[in-house]
Amino acid sequence: MTTEEAVPPTSPEAEHFYAGAVRRIVRLLLISGLLLTPVVGIVYGILSAIGFAAGGLVSWLNFEWLARGVEGLAGRIVGQASRERGGAVMLRFVLRYALVGIVAYAIFKGSFQAFRGFLFGLCLPVAGMLGEAAYEAHAAFRRGY
Repeated sequence: MTTEEAVPPTSPEAEHFYAGAVRRIVRLLLISGLLLTPVVGIVYGILSAIGFAAGGLVSWLNFEWLARGVEGLAGRIVGQASRERGGAVMLRFVLRYALVGIVAYAIFKGSFQAFRGFLFGLCLPVAGMLGEAAYEAHAAFRRGY
């Protein structure tokens, strides 16, 4: 069995559909953050809701930087035509974690309830990815991708 036989050909429609995955994940992340912030506030209190919103904001920024970093790194590896400098890609990678650490420390020192909400907010990309996985599975069964 050759490699060509092992990988089924993809249609242009399927490639276009899967190329929009990151955009859909970001959209689901933002929507779930906006919808769940009031719920967190009602169930756990206003401090937890503020922490949740901060965690959602940091996770959105973190995910955006991750997506850009992966695109830049892939462009440098594959095409050599990337405008991204290797140092800038690595600096953004380190800054992502520094941002999360600094904000988490500041919130932790201020309020445990807000810190708990912040940790929940950091999980929003997982909700976005799970939603995207379900949507892609639905599309695969419905459209035959």
